[in-house]
Amino acid sequence: MSNDQILKNTNAQILDEFNASIMFDKELYAQDIKGSIAHSQMLCEQGVLTKDEQEAIESGLLQVKEEIESGNFEFTLETEDIHMAVESRLTEIIGEPGKKLHTARSRNDQVATDFRLYVQEKSLSIKSQLKELIKVFVEVANKHTTTLIPGMTHLQHAQPLNFGYHLLAYANMFKRDYERFESSYERNNYSPLGSAALAGTPHNINRESTSQKLGFKSPTTHAMDTVSDRDFALEILFNISTSMMHISRISEELVTWSSYEFQFVRMSDEYATTSSIMPQKKNPDVPELLRGKTGRVYGNLISLLTVMKGLPLAYNKDTQEDKEGVFDSVKTIEISLSILTEVIRTMIVNVDKMENACKIGHLTATDLADFLVQKQNMPFRTAYYITKDVVAYANSLNKDISELTIDEIRNANEQLKDVSEELVMYLDLRNSMNARNSFGGTSTLQTVEQIKVFEEWLNN
Repeated sequence: MSNDQILKNTNAQILDEFNASIMFDKELYAQDIKGSIAHSQMLCEQGVLTKDEQEAIESGLLQVKEEIESGNFEFTLETEDIHMAVESRLTEIIGEPGKKLHTARSRNDQVATDFRLYVQEKSLSIKSQLKELIKVFVEVANKHTTTLIPGMTHLQHAQPLNFGYHLLAYANMFKRDYERFESSYERNNYSPLGSAALAGTPHNINRESTSQKLGFKSPTTHAMDTVSDRDFALEILFNISTSMMHISRISEELVTWSSYEFQFVRMSDEYATTSSIMPQKKNPDVPELLRGKTGRVYGNLISLLTVMKGLPLAYNKDTQEDKEGVFDSVKTIEISLSILTEVIRTMIVNVDKMENACKIGHLTATDLADFLVQKQNMPFRTAYYITKDVVAYANSLNKDISELTIDEIRNANEQLKDVSEELVMYLDLRNSMNARNSFGGTSTLQTVEQIKVFEEWLNN
């Protein structure tokens, strides 16, 4: 063989590899076979296929599915994509009837159907995982409605919270994520099958029938838009990215809380590792990985947005780049939710460390200002500056403001010399937390009410 021929063959092989999608879109084999069975049943109903032909096609497709799932199916570049791989093997099994399956459809609407089915199925399963994670947050929160933790702004100690309340913030985040997947599922639950290449088909088909068989609400209404649309893929990528952002935020707190400086929580040994060189260390590897994997799902979202931004109507080969990022992001969120659920379920909470940390940073300073406004009828700005004096005086005594006696408070500022002893109660950390009893606030009473709302939602 000449060098030119070798080069030509090599280039042809490279082009085959470049053009083919079979090595990743084989992930869609179940959806492809499901769609093909529904299509064959509809063609039979419409008289395009005989009953014997349809039964042979359906039986053959189920055999292909069994071969794939048992590992006896060989995927090759020659078949290019999952659609041709299935159809080619079907024709090998049943002969001529297999060649009739592609009547009244195109690979354009076929891949749109397969991919949408996959996204819809994954939206439901991710929703289920999110609900389990929320349940665990609520269960742990219910054990800590009186456990004090310093609430922070700008990573500075701000006001006392209860730890259950803090955890419910994440329960709320993940509930919004749940609702996003739910909304996307409803918005995208329409069948592309029957749109054909871009303009519909002259064959006598019934799109309502295939839509119903595949579990969609109804068919899509515009063939050209349908075959070129990947909004459903972008939506699941955005939803996953938002969920991973929330996972990253709680992971960051877990890393912080488990440090020697905080020691608020201790993670199960199953979700932490020792250093390879420092045996005394226990590294929060799992939350660090959860935090790090957020970047890759962001990349998958940006990648598909970039692919789609310049595409003319209708279908273009560029959209072959739509799947790998979605597959990767789905696998990432699935394992991340599974692991985070167990991390939260098994973490050990150091109640004493949390409560001692509340005595650093004068968390009840705002309560002093509020007391002066409410009980002494002072303008807030005046109360604010008096409170600064009390904080400075407490610092001079190496005390937290919550630890001051009434005499010490009176000595801090001339305008406090006759202040009521009732003030000492206002500066108590737990009283301060429970004083924030407004709807949505951190008091134990409000936290318990929020837990009840979550429990009712979880049980529906």
